[in-house]
Amino acid sequence: MDILTQSHLTTLRGLLNYRLQELRAEVHAAELARETAAAGEHEVADRKDEAALRQFTELGGAEEQRDVEEITAVESALQRLDAGVYGDCLACGEPIPLQRLLVQPAAQRCAPCQATFEHRAARPS
Repeated sequence: MDILTQSHLTTLRGLLNYRLQELRAEVHAAELARETAAAGEHEVADRKDEAALRQFTELGGAEEQRDVEEITAVESALQRLDAGVYGDCLACGEPIPLQRLLVQPAAQRCAPCQATFEHRAARPS
């Protein structure tokens, strides 16, 4: 975190808080949509409509899960910021470049370590 100034940290905290609000609103909207869809299930006209509704519901569930996972990542970034270790790569310990943090404020790893992490995760066991 040594390379980040207090001004950078304030900006990044603002970005994280803004994204957290966005994600919480998206999850809330998804919950409302799911409740509305559940209430209207009896209105499905035919099997095509039923299949389309099921596909829409599954897609919405996947998007909601992604949002929940990102909420966890953003909250974790805010905790690291409060602990004074924000901006340090969790894999190698080196500072994450400011440009990366401005684009992805919840980043846990520098770009090379993230690429390695994703490559390992993509490999079949």
